[in-house]
Amino acid sequence: QVQLVESGGGLVQAGGSLRLSCAASGRTFSNYAMGWFRQAPGKEREFVAKINRSGGSTYYADSVNGRFTISRDNAKNTVYLQMNSLKPEDTAVYYCAVRPTYYGSNGDYEYDYWGQGTQVTVSS
Repeated sequence: QVQLVESGGGLVQAGGSLRLSCAASGRTFSNYAMGWFRQAPGKEREFVAKINRSGGSTYYADSVNGRFTISRDNAKNTVYLQMNSLKPEDTAVYYCAVRPTYYGSNGDYEYDYWGQGTQVTVSS
């Protein structure tokens, strides 16, 4: 069992930045790849970014590539999502999740454990 707790969400103006954190506990954090997803009202949950166990490999959805950066600190059992140049369409609940391997599809079915989510609201 892995417990995940997201934090760092909030209200920001378009063009601004936020950094989300996801603290993990329960199992060896460095054994898992991690991902971020988001879900806007009335929409399906969508993939945002993923990172491998060491932090050396990352992958992003086209919609955030170049604006968001995923990183991790295995000593702190934490994964981060730095979000810059935010747009109103980035408004959503953001979730972090654990997957056993970095490779494979980006579907949410690849992930075993999920956090409770943190709200990000970007005003125009």
